[in-house]
Amino acid sequence: MFDFFDGKKKVVIGMIHIGALPGTPLYDEKGGMKALIEGAAADLEALQAGGVDAVMFGNENDRPYSLKAPTSSVAAMSAVVSRLSPSIRVPFGVNYLWDPVASVGIAAATGAKFVREIFTGVYASDMGLWVPDCDGALRARRDLGVRDLKLLFNINAEFAAPLDTRPLGLRARSAVFSSLADAILVSGPITGQATEQSDLNAVCAAVKDVPIFANTGVNLDNVTDVLGVADGCVVGTHFKVDGHTWNAVDTTRVKRFMDKVATLR
Repeated sequence: MFDFFDGKKKVVIGMIHIGALPGTPLYDEKGGMKALIEGAAADLEALQAGGVDAVMFGNENDRPYSLKAPTSSVAAMSAVVSRLSPSIRVPFGVNYLWDPVASVGIAAATGAKFVREIFTGVYASDMGLWVPDCDGALRARRDLGVRDLKLLFNINAEFAAPLDTRPLGLRARSAVFSSLADAILVSGPITGQATEQSDLNAVCAAVKDVPIFANTGVNLDNVTDVLGVADGCVVGTHFKVDGHTWNAVDTTRVKRFMDKVATLR
């Protein structure tokens, strides 16, 4: 497990879904940046009070998603994370959907410890043909002087289908060997939907030298099975009020989940 998780087992990363950024279709001009910062701050405090091991900032509200981050969005997301930095008491990461180079840049600007993204593969997706720039992201990590930044490779993209026909376990092994993945994440087909347990089992069986995380749809009902094989999980939707992706984080739901995780460690 990564050293920045203080040796904890079965790590839980809680998601902070920043509101739609300036220039995107759902951006709230009236609330502006102030509303984005206040919303993210409330979710941050709720997750930390609930006992998560780490948090990750993402731009899930920037629908429809782009494969190339606009400069304005990179600046706005960096500003939100930087503004909250003094209040962050746990390791944190960032994820700009769906631009791995931009994600690394935001991480370097804000002091994030890790990045989650689609780094490898080719996909037919809601955004069209999707070919991520893994090489560019790793070169940016080197050039920006953040060589210790951990890159979490989501290997089965949401909102997309892979054009690579290799078994998922082989794709995971390949990402570690050829593309230097620091961790492998296994996802369901869409935000909030569970990872297939068979997919998670296959990847955990194939990859032994880096951590494996379940990336979507983890909840109280399946966390025992998930953490029975995986090293950790990323949780967004389940932590929200009424379990709805776009609601605020509910501390009570976080605490209940983390109490369950404590029994599994």
